[in-house]
Amino acid sequence: MGGFFGVASKDDCVFDLFFGTDYHSHLGTRRAGMAVYGEDGFDRAIHNIENAPFRTKFDKDMQKMKGYYGIGCISDFEPQPLIVRSHHGTFAITTVGKINNAQEIVDEIFNDNNTHFLEMSGGDINPTELVAAIINQKENLIDGIHYALERIDGSLTLMILTPKGIYAARDKYGRTPLVIGHKEDAYCMAMESFSFQNLGYRPLKELGPGEIVIVNQEGIKTLMAPGSKMRICTFLWVYYGYPSSSYEGISVEQMRYNCGKNMAKRDHVKPDIVAGVPDSGTAHAVGYANESGVPFSRPFIKYTPTWPRSFMPTVQSKRDMIAKMKMLAVHDLIQDRSILLIDDSIVRGTQLRETTEFLYDSGAKEVHIRPACPPLVYGCKFLNFSRSSSEMDLITRRVIARLEGTEDVSEEVLEQYTDPESEKYDQMVEEIRKELNFTSLRFNRLDDMLEAVGIPKEKLCTYCWNGKD
Repeated sequence: MGGFFGVASKDDCVFDLFFGTDYHSHLGTRRAGMAVYGEDGFDRAIHNIENAPFRTKFDKDMQKMKGYYGIGCISDFEPQPLIVRSHHGTFAITTVGKINNAQEIVDEIFNDNNTHFLEMSGGDINPTELVAAIINQKENLIDGIHYALERIDGSLTLMILTPKGIYAARDKYGRTPLVIGHKEDAYCMAMESFSFQNLGYRPLKELGPGEIVIVNQEGIKTLMAPGSKMRICTFLWVYYGYPSSSYEGISVEQMRYNCGKNMAKRDHVKPDIVAGVPDSGTAHAVGYANESGVPFSRPFIKYTPTWPRSFMPTVQSKRDMIAKMKMLAVHDLIQDRSILLIDDSIVRGTQLRETTEFLYDSGAKEVHIRPACPPLVYGCKFLNFSRSSSEMDLITRRVIARLEGTEDVSEEVLEQYTDPESEKYDQMVEEIRKELNFTSLRFNRLDDMLEAVGIPKEKLCTYCWNGKD
C-alpha cells in the first residue's frame, strides 16, 4: 500500500523525518525515499528496500541531508518522492493510492501535446509522476491538487514539498488516513498516528475526506474544507494498520480485540487453545480467547531478526517459502492439541494451508481456522491491497468458478456468495475448507466486523467483501 511522513520545522527536520518515515515500514516493501528543502535548496535520496530495512539504507543520507521542510515515503511500487520542475516552480511529491484510469489520463495528456513520461522498469508509468502531471494542468497548486483528487478513479492521498511549506491532501473519500502532529517549533504529517508519538509530537488534527492544507514552520492552514462522504478502508483495522495506531479515533488494537470477541460469540467448537497467526492475528485471538474462555497460547513463533516483514520478498513463490521458514514450532503446545487459529484474512490460501500442514506435522490433532474478516470476493480497486492481475488469484473466486462451472459469474450470483445466510455461501466455505485441509472453517461476518470498528458503516469501505464501495 505505502505510507509517508512529513515535517515542517524551525530547526533541522531530518532526524524526525528519518525516524517518522521508518515507522511506516510495515506499509511497503520495494522503494523508500526522503526529500528535504533548506538553505541549499532541494535534496533527495531514493533506495531499494527489498532486501534491507529503511534505516540501513538511509543512515548515510540522514547524516548529510539538511533542511527545515521534508517528506519521506515507504512505497510498495514506484520510486518516490519525485522532484518536479513546472510552472508552479520546483516541488517534491509523494503519493499513496491507486489510479484505475491511468491510461485514459495519459492519453488525454498526450493529446494535449503537453508532456512526456519516463518509463519505469516493466514499462509502467510512475503513478506519482502522473499525479504531478495532472496537478500541472491547472494554474496553481491548490486547484491542481483538487483536480487530481477529482480526476483520479481509485484513491489518492499526497504531500507536496515546496519552498513555502508542505501541501497535504487526503483522498476525496478518505480511503487512507492523514493526521497532523505538533510539538514546539515543528509540525508533522503522517499516515500512521503512532509514528510521531516517540518523537515528541501530539496529535493536532486528522484531515477529513478531500481536505487540503498547507503546513509550514508557523502552523497549518486549511485551503480546501473536507467533504462529507467518507469510505475509509476497513482493512486498515483488520490488517494493514500497526496495532498502536488509531483511525477516526478508533484504536487498531481495540478493534481487533472486539473482532475476536464477536467471532467467539457465534462459534461452537471447543478447542484446547486459541492462537493467532503472528502478528496481525494475535490481537484477534486474544479477544476470542477472553470471550470464549479458551486459553490463549503461542504454539508457533515467528523468527523476525532477519525477516522483519511477513510480505518480503515481493515474488510470491519466495514470499511463501520465507513465510514457512519463519515459523518455529513450540511442540509442547501443539502435540495432540485441538487448535483454533485466527488469521487476519484468506487471500490466495497458500500460506495458511502451509501453516496448517506445519501444525499437523508438528503433532496437532485438529486445526480450526477463523479468518478475522469475511471472504475476500473482490480484488481491491482502491489501495493496491493485491497487485494480482486477476481476481481469480483469490481462492474464493476460484472456488466459485468451480462451483458455477464458469469464471463469468454475474453480480447477482456473487451477491449470494457474500451472504452468510445463503446456501451458496456455505458451499463456498466448505469447498475452501476441504481444499486447504482445515478441520473446520468459519469466516467472520461483515456485520460483526463493522460493529467491531464502531463507526457508522456508511463511512467504511467494504468493497473487497461485498463489491460495494
